[in-house]
Amino acid sequence: MTTVESHEASAEPASAPATPPGRTAPRLRSLTDVLVETDEKMRTGRAAGARVWPTGFDSLDVALTGGFRSGELILLGGPQGLGKTAMALQMLRNAVSANRSAVFFSYEHDAHSVLERLLAIEAGAIAGSDGISLTKIRQRFEARHSNAHSMSERFANAPGGAEAVAALERYGEHLHVHTSSGLHTTLDEIRTAIEQVVSQESQPPLVLVDYLQKVPVAQFSGSEEERVAVVVERLKDLALEFQVPILAIVAADKGSLVAGKRMRVNDLRGSSALAYESDVILILNDKYDVVAKHHLVYHLENAERFRQWVIMSIEKNRSGVDHVSLEFRKRFEQGRFEPEGRLVEEQLIEERVFRD
Repeated sequence: MTTVESHEASAEPASAPATPPGRTAPRLRSLTDVLVETDEKMRTGRAAGARVWPTGFDSLDVALTGGFRSGELILLGGPQGLGKTAMALQMLRNAVSANRSAVFFSYEHDAHSVLERLLAIEAGAIAGSDGISLTKIRQRFEARHSNAHSMSERFANAPGGAEAVAALERYGEHLHVHTSSGLHTTLDEIRTAIEQVVSQESQPPLVLVDYLQKVPVAQFSGSEEERVAVVVERLKDLALEFQVPILAIVAADKGSLVAGKRMRVNDLRGSSALAYESDVILILNDKYDVVAKHHLVYHLENAERFRQWVIMSIEKNRSGVDHVSLEFRKRFEQGRFEPEGRLVEEQLIEERVFRD
């Protein structure tokens, strides 16, 4: 796992690739030119359509007809504490473990915290629910007196621990963590870092921004809604320029953070541009909070079971089906979700229909 620091902390500015991505062809082209280019790609065995990054969440990839696509802006929203960062980071782990590259702009966590989370995710993928927990991983790192002087030694006897360390060592150079700042990591900084990773990896990365509302806009004095509109529009432009999928976590309005309310697109904090500019919108809700009331009143044993699941609603999907609700089992002790998932069978609340 490499770390891309902010420019203010770097000794050298990021070097640009010889041919900047997104500028290899003129903007105005005849359809004949596009046909010739597409035919040439097919003749030489290259993919002629969009490049696809599977998320590693099986039922989501089926709904998205393969995964995230080059040039797409994907938004992931939901209430606080429901695992948005955990799910997004798990998607990045799935990408790099499949020999792809990824870059994580982290406005919320430092690089070591990301390392701890990845170890827990990896241990869970290897050892299942028996894998070492995130809490125990932190305890082992924080222990001052130990005979184990390396990561391999310190996690040697932990369920899935040694294998998790080996996995991170295998793919870590392809996952780049940018220690981002709400004051300094502007859109230009994000662009430069993506350009640096593209040049270094010689392949487009999956990009994660955590989270969108924290991205500052240089010399901007407008309202938060206006700033969010600028950020989401520029992120979409970057996705198209570099032909990468950009996954951005988005915060919710305070008014939507109440028990028994199903969060929807209009509950995301900021501009209506969030809905218009994005290609895919995924909203997480706690299953217990959003199932129709009769599933709880007449089946009391469901209450505890529902608390173990999160529901992901595909609110928008330009490349396939939308208005689909999937559910994934929480494994929060390991900072992850079970990746298989399934369609939701129960009836869900719609706005206030099933509320008191």
